[in-house]
Amino acid sequence: MIISDLWIRNFRSYESAHFEFSPGLNAFIGPNGIGKTNLVEALSVLSTQKSHRGSPTQNLIRRGTDIGVLRAKGIRDDRDVLIELEVAKGKTKAFVNKQPLKRAKDLLGALQVTVFAPDDLALIKFGPSNRRDYLDDLVIALDPSQAGTYATFEKSLKQRNSLLKQINTAKDESVEATLDVWDKRVGEAGTTVRNLRQGLLARLRPISSLAYAELAGERRDVTFDYESTWEDDLVETLVINRTNDIRRSVTTTGPHRDDLVITLDGFDTRNEASQGEQRSLALSLRLAGHKLLTEALGEAPLLLLDDVLSELDMDRATALLNSLGDTQTIITSAVELPEIVTPDAEFREFASNDGFYG
Repeated sequence: MIISDLWIRNFRSYESAHFEFSPGLNAFIGPNGIGKTNLVEALSVLSTQKSHRGSPTQNLIRRGTDIGVLRAKGIRDDRDVLIELEVAKGKTKAFVNKQPLKRAKDLLGALQVTVFAPDDLALIKFGPSNRRDYLDDLVIALDPSQAGTYATFEKSLKQRNSLLKQINTAKDESVEATLDVWDKRVGEAGTTVRNLRQGLLARLRPISSLAYAELAGERRDVTFDYESTWEDDLVETLVINRTNDIRRSVTTTGPHRDDLVITLDGFDTRNEASQGEQRSLALSLRLAGHKLLTEALGEAPLLLLDDVLSELDMDRATALLNSLGDTQTIITSAVELPEIVTPDAEFREFASNDGFYG
């Protein structure tokens, strides 16, 4: 989908703003703290109904207001598309071409985005939840119907954990038999989640390794291995671990405890890779996901580059931009762009506080 217009009202720092985009490279240049990342976030929320920064919905609404509104107009498959989102505390409403969507997952696929942000370093440097989220978000982006699989797993896991806590704190052994039902549901859905991640990783490995070589300017031995907390049958494993799970009031085995282990020349990248190596690895994962989506969808997702170039040296910045291909891109920067970047549309700080204008 090529976006031509974006309207923002009462979202983050924006009271009201309207942007007209070029189908090519759109550059937003200005000092920190004036809403560049909020603009990127608005587009990511329009795509998935959640913030790429991990912020809760209530934090997205402008202070002192009750509802934020996002509207994007564009063209997909030679047809006009209008996506609208009303962000309110407790509930979000989505519309496509004025038709209300009954379920949140129905919006998935209407607008695909790939976000590159400085926080991507967390993919490599911090805990496994960041890497699990990366895999799961990409699985759903490639096949929105799988959102239901994840919802089933999360609901079942929540119910099982609630029962474990009830047994442990209230010493109510009568409900323990109920765990058989939730062991089966968690086990079946959890196995499907692991299979989806492993299938995706098999497709990502060669693309990610090549992307790292392009960004770093050299070939290194990069490995991406899925580390599972169980081997064969998750249902049986949950039964075996039940006593320990009751004692701890939490499910200790399943895809919610798995990890994506990344090594560089045999070394653990979390602790032994340099900051430059970690950043290149994080970017290579994002770039690989973008290329996989482009191949699967037959068109490139909207690219959102949020203050990424300032974190890279000239060689890596050049390699990243050269690898993105011809697609609609929105790039933000607190400093002037490198000479290699020639935007089709440029937005700078206006005298008022309403946002950016070309």
